[in-house]
Amino acid sequence: MRKYIALALAVLLAACAKAPAPVAEVTLTYASPYPPGHPFSQADSDWMKHVEQASQGRIAFRPYWSGSLLSSDMSMVEIRHGLADIGLITPIYARGGAHMLRAQSGFYGGVQSIGDQVAVYDCLAAKFPEFGQELQGLHVLAVQGGNFPGVLTRSKPVRTLADLKGLRLRAQSDAIDVLRDLGADPVNMPMGEVYSALAKGVIDGVVAPADTIKSLHFAEVAHHFTSLRFSRGAYPARAMSDAAWRRLPSDLQALLLASKPVWEAALNRQLLKAEQAGIDFARDHKVEMIALPASEQARFDELYNRYALTQARRLPAYGMQGEPVLAEAQRLIRAGARPCATQPTGVLK
Repeated sequence: MRKYIALALAVLLAACAKAPAPVAEVTLTYASPYPPGHPFSQADSDWMKHVEQASQGRIAFRPYWSGSLLSSDMSMVEIRHGLADIGLITPIYARGGAHMLRAQSGFYGGVQSIGDQVAVYDCLAAKFPEFGQELQGLHVLAVQGGNFPGVLTRSKPVRTLADLKGLRLRAQSDAIDVLRDLGADPVNMPMGEVYSALAKGVIDGVVAPADTIKSLHFAEVAHHFTSLRFSRGAYPARAMSDAAWRRLPSDLQALLLASKPVWEAALNRQLLKAEQAGIDFARDHKVEMIALPASEQARFDELYNRYALTQARRLPAYGMQGEPVLAEAQRLIRAGARPCATQPTGVLK
């Protein structure tokens, strides 16, 4: 009798057990230099969940965070060579081979929002073949804009542009010329190296948005944030290797292309949330928040746009024409930065 009862219980438990999860048809590796709690990584995780659900379990992901598989300055090369199937790329920090992608990020003077940054980039990439040439071997899955940077300094507050003189600042490539003109000593380094450089006094500050006060723990090593607005642009920020792409059936390729707006919306959402969190964190952790006078911001904007033209005129040395790209970027911004209907789309069949 006991045997029959045990058998009946086993049958009942088996009936109540969850059905086994579907086995993925494709498991893709994803790599990022950022930790899993960073806003970028949270957006990446949102996208991965979306793709897994939209593919009905046919695609699964194996993420590698915190630079365990991918670096910041060589990420484009590493993805091309298959270190990971998909990864966070940073052409604005690339050591070579991304001259147009770096320069164009400084052509967005007057842009008003993250959405506008992405829309302008998409239109430029569709019109100028140089963008695609520098991305050879990669399939772009998301373009990233960003919160507008200010200046975060260790010990010397920046209340006017004159206060920049003599400061060694980490800055993105589009800001280097204008900062040098104002007497600063700008250097370009991956963001992952900035905390250590600030802590050791290697640099005096960093050009970065307010979200980094919390997300990258900069409040521990810097104490003054000035809202000096840099009109940064967008850049291709998530990409898949061509080899991994070609392993996918066409309907899954179409799904990944169709998910581009999903990833970009997740990045936008996380960036805005992180910016407010950074501002709140600064207030609670005694980071001084400084508003730059409007006259100083206007002077800075004039210099920024002047040097955008200088950067555009350097590109012929690399076999590319930068001035038409700058002119088109400014035309698009004046016209309202409407999305271009040129991005490939598709649905899972």
